[in-house]
Amino acid sequence: MASTPYTVADVMTTKVIAVTPSTGFKDIATAMERWKVTALPVIEGEGHVVGVVSEADLLPKEEFHEHRPGLIEQMRRLGDTAKAGSTRAENLMTTPAVTIRPDATLPQAARLMADRHVKRLPVVDADGTLKGIVSRADLLKVFLRTDEDLTAEVRESVIRRLFPLSHEAVKVTVSHGIATLTGQVRDRTLIPLADRLTHSVEGIVDVRCRLEAGCDG
Repeated sequence: MASTPYTVADVMTTKVIAVTPSTGFKDIATAMERWKVTALPVIEGEGHVVGVVSEADLLPKEEFHEHRPGLIEQMRRLGDTAKAGSTRAENLMTTPAVTIRPDATLPQAARLMADRHVKRLPVVDADGTLKGIVSRADLLKVFLRTDEDLTAEVRESVIRRLFPLSHEAVKVTVSHGIATLTGQVRDRTLIPLADRLTHSVEGIVDVRCRLEAGCDG
């Protein structure tokens, strides 16, 4: 049972396929196909992340095979033109890499992915050393928690803490990730907080708070 928010370290993949700056175009494409990933971190030395190479970085080469753009178009798209002529990760990669720390929360990771329009984030320590990779799919793992696990966490981390005198009068049920709180409690002012805290439990999809004030026990 988790009593603190899930972090990136809880859901990240620790076995990471990475390339070096000198890795060639075909080897990068082969690795993406073999491991079914859309982006690879680029590392040097003892695992320091220096960039990320993605499918989007490779596509200009295929596009420029089809036709040679005019001079004006070349000037507008100088970056893509350069990548189309590149054969190594160091020239293809996007740098600096968008990374995240292992202790970041899942909402922080989700916001960073959305803000930077990326599907995967290299996870690095304070020195920038690669520790894992976290994807959009990884962020959804918390929603695979069982209803029984969620029920137990809501009861222990929310209801017992907020209502130490009347928690036994509260019934907590979770079905398909939807939590329902029913019963009577002593302090009416804490009911909205119980609703918010239950919503914040990792894996809870929705909350139906039907608590009422008036418990004497």
